[in-house]
Amino acid sequence: MTDLERRIAGLTCWRGPVKMAPLLGGLTNLSYVVEDAGEKFVVRIGDDIPVHHVFRDRERAASIAAHAAGLSPEVVHTEAGILVMRHVDGRTFAEADLRANIPRLVPLLRKCHRSVGTHFAGPPNFFWVFHVIRDYARTIAGSASPFAVDVPRFLEANRVLEAAQVPMPIVFGHHDLLPGNVMDDGSRLWLIDWEYGGFGTSLFDLANLSANGAFGDAEDEALLDAYFEGKVPADLRRAFQAMKAASALREAMWAMVSDIHLQIPGADYKAHARDYLQRFEELMAR
Repeated sequence: MTDLERRIAGLTCWRGPVKMAPLLGGLTNLSYVVEDAGEKFVVRIGDDIPVHHVFRDRERAASIAAHAAGLSPEVVHTEAGILVMRHVDGRTFAEADLRANIPRLVPLLRKCHRSVGTHFAGPPNFFWVFHVIRDYARTIAGSASPFAVDVPRFLEANRVLEAAQVPMPIVFGHHDLLPGNVMDDGSRLWLIDWEYGGFGTSLFDLANLSANGAFGDAEDEALLDAYFEGKVPADLRRAFQAMKAASALREAMWAMVSDIHLQIPGADYKAHARDYLQRFEELMAR
């Protein structure tokens, strides 16, 4: 047993001896599934990551608020660098599941945007993707990253995409709608992993879902018309397409920064960056 596993086994929330196994696939955190007294829990291990604007006290508050809103599993224990939640017996989505489940995802996002903020306690995050891109650019430009040469081009694209935005109401968003952060237990969907949860506009979550699910024009139209309950004006549709490109660029640059600063076993950050750069280039070409 490693020192980390001994620390997990010694948490005060357990009722007896526990069994644990690593939960693979994460890009930022180490996670374990723990069995205790016939119940299962997920233990997430992670400190603050300032270069990613990730602060665990705010993730914890967002996770608690998301549970109160009926979107996320219950948080049963927290301490420095550790978050323990009830286990959801279900499967995580793959990319194709995002495209196939728009009618189920739209109510989930509406509930997030309308309810989580009312339950949130304490200092929140604010998420504006164009600021994130500018901040990532500073980190990448000052490093030995093979992507550093492209930073001026990224910043110019960011300027153009931000200029295409339109005023939107402020809501509480998830801001990290990768397929693996949506779970299906057979009867309902869950949203997990609230590291980037904070106030922003609904348009990023919609565009983020579309970029991460590789939505085409038909899926985009269905998503926007369902969320806004009717035909979407041309300026808002253009803002959405710009936000979608920005979402893909932000994910690519997230991977570039992670390649500099993070070391999670099995995570290939350069490949992740190249994948999302390709999506970004395709979206910009459109």
